[in-house]
Amino acid sequence: LVTYRHYATLFFIIISTSTESPLALIDLIQVYVEALDRLFENVCELDLIFNFETLHAVLAEMVVGGVVIETGLEKVVEGVRAQGKVAKRPVNEGMGGRVAMGGNFGWAGR
Repeated sequence: LVTYRHYATLFFIIISTSTESPLALIDLIQVYVEALDRLFENVCELDLIFNFETLHAVLAEMVVGGVVIETGLEKVVEGVRAQGKVAKRPVNEGMGGRVAMGGNFGWAGR
């Protein structure tokens, strides 16, 4: 079963078994998007691309082991903020100008 919801230029898609309720999945997408909107203050494509860790953190607050455990918007947002997963810095900042993998494995000059 494929369930999706369209928001402005973003599509959110959930693939599930046929036993899941499509209305419950649409509600899950709604809470997910509202949580992202609160964390990013008007979420857009670039937020999703450069801050995928936050996407995963929100999903981890809502779903564990394939089971939806939390759909309360405030609890989800508070949980993610408590984890400190909301990225407020550019990607690779603090890496000393190195590329994440290349700098770690000593590939420079080879």
